[in-house]
Amino acid sequence: MATLYTHQASNNAKTWALFGVFVVVVIGVGWLLSVYFDSPNVLYVAVIFSLVMNVAGYWWSDKLVLKMARAKPAMRSGFFDLYTVTENLSIAAGLPMPKLYVIEDMALNAFATGRDRKHSAVAVTTGLLACLERNELEGVIAHELAHIGNRDMLLSTAAVVLVGFVSIASDMILRSGLHGRSNRDSRAGGLLMLGVFIAGLLAPLVASLLHLAISRRREYLADATGALLTRYPEGLASALEKISVSVVPLKTANSATAHLYIANPFGGATKRFTGLLATHPPVAERIRLLREMSL
Repeated sequence: MATLYTHQASNNAKTWALFGVFVVVVIGVGWLLSVYFDSPNVLYVAVIFSLVMNVAGYWWSDKLVLKMARAKPAMRSGFFDLYTVTENLSIAAGLPMPKLYVIEDMALNAFATGRDRKHSAVAVTTGLLACLERNELEGVIAHELAHIGNRDMLLSTAAVVLVGFVSIASDMILRSGLHGRSNRDSRAGGLLMLGVFIAGLLAPLVASLLHLAISRRREYLADATGALLTRYPEGLASALEKISVSVVPLKTANSATAHLYIANPFGGATKRFTGLLATHPPVAERIRLLREMSL
């Protein structure tokens, strides 16, 4: 039977698998380009670059995500309720106090990021703080702390950097494929060119699949863990109701970071996308499960 500990171990394994797949994809594309351009230096660059990006994804992905969200540090004096709620729940969860950030936006949303429990951060929008009651805020913060405790963050945050790079690289591959020097007029050269273009076209698809491979079950588990932490599932359920009816999209929302948030950050504009293409499980189902915990 799956437990919290097996989930944490699974997240660690998925993180290293994501890094490994990224290395293989970049080196594979680099090898194709090195043959096509008849230059082994391209492969060397691909190997070095894949290693550098993996290191960057591990150490600095959280800072990049916070910058992309335009999050600013939240001081205790300015955001007393946010600070005290997080402090109290961190103590109850046995977790180090995460750094707190706010996003100046009327959308209702929040996310957690960081490479481990000692280097974590929680960011919330000012719209969320203005709309939620204290017990609802406790539910949201408990959910984000659950992600920290369940070790969801590194996998989710690293995916933003690594998957984003694959998408950018695909465009570079397609553009560079027009300028190969050697073998261009030969049959072998034609096949290599075809291989380069196929790699460039498939790269975004691979990136999307990796993105969606970050299981949506982590949201259900974070909901359940957060509810157990507050011992009041209705707080998070009520917060999710308010978040779900909001049609205000997050200004800094993008497809690379959408999966990090507690709910779809695009507001009503993309609520029609459900099923396999959705980054979050249905809110109605999450609310139903939370309220069943209260019975």
